[in-house]
Amino acid sequence: MNIKSLLLGSAAAFVAVSGARAADAVVIAEPEPMEYVRICDTYGVGFYYIPGTETCLKVSGYLRYDIGVGSLGHQDVFDKGDIQDYINANPGSDVLDALDDGDIDTNDTYKKRARFALRADARSETELGTLRIYAQVNFNWDTQKVSTVTETFDYDYTYDFSPYGWTTTANTWALNHAYIELGGFRVGKTDSLFSTFTGYSSGVSNDGLVAYGPFDTHQIAYSWNGGNGFNAAVALEEANSITYTLDSYVPNVVGGIGYTGGWGGVSFVAAYDSVYEEGAFKGRIDFNANDMISLFVMAGYDTADADLGNLNFYAPWGGSWAVWVGGAWKFNEKATMNFEVGYDDYENFSVAANVDYELVHNFHVIPEVVYTDNFDQDNADEWGGFLRLQANFGG
Repeated sequence: MNIKSLLLGSAAAFVAVSGARAADAVVIAEPEPMEYVRICDTYGVGFYYIPGTETCLKVSGYLRYDIGVGSLGHQDVFDKGDIQDYINANPGSDVLDALDDGDIDTNDTYKKRARFALRADARSETELGTLRIYAQVNFNWDTQKVSTVTETFDYDYTYDFSPYGWTTTANTWALNHAYIELGGFRVGKTDSLFSTFTGYSSGVSNDGLVAYGPFDTHQIAYSWNGGNGFNAAVALEEANSITYTLDSYVPNVVGGIGYTGGWGGVSFVAAYDSVYEEGAFKGRIDFNANDMISLFVMAGYDTADADLGNLNFYAPWGGSWAVWVGGAWKFNEKATMNFEVGYDDYENFSVAANVDYELVHNFHVIPEVVYTDNFDQDNADEWGGFLRLQANFGG
């Protein structure tokens, strides 16, 4: 009987202890669900939701390396000056003759540029329409022609080479775009509507050798899209540089109207320069010959007196008028040929042609050839070669 009581007591104690331990057991919490980045396909490829918000963001850009040779290796360096250029233009000086000892390079050099471009595009829907914040910044290591420079040599003389320029390399950066859009309205810094409404001419790297319009400006604009192919826009602008920036509270005015269909499109834009009280007009027709070939013709007219130097921010071409013809031929999924021909009232003539080849996804190799005539006012023709390597990211 005692043994039976002992066994029953032991069993009861074991059950009690087990129950107590069960009551005190540590409960492991379920892991918090991970918040993955959500894709936002409302505005196209590359957008995602900023975590915790309904704002869609796209970060994109490219890294580009340009190599130019010849006097037109790149559109912003027509003559890469050096010391020898100055000496050749100023014969008869004993000191300069002494400098001409054969050690100074008598050749022009490459036009090179390494650029990193960064774009940010944030969008969200509001009761007034889509709110968009957009910016692009370019960071460059660039070959440049410095307009003012002095150089001191061992002869204890200082010479001013500014009339001929000096070739150097330097870091530069530029805020290409920084604007806000809401319900068709835009305010900020961007390219002039006079250039963008009819399009950035062609797909060549050296586009606009015969210039077709201005770019950097402050802008307040409104754009309308009818949904049936018709569109229109109007902008108040401020221009740039000492020559053209507003000198009163009266803004420059730009307006355009256009139509786009399956066959191509037609667009017309007009601008008023309030500083010089002059107008400029430009029209363009685009034609899609087929799925592989597209062509365009564009013409511009300036009301300013050509004999007074065409003082008009919106007409950078030479003389009263200019015309451009260009297009693209898509050979296959990887290769496209682009070309552009320009000619103006001052008989400036340019041809640029390239092949844009996508070697691998997002990496483009673009060789280009450029020819110009009469740009230096003595009818001399010039050739230039150009190679662009560009890797894109972000869609």
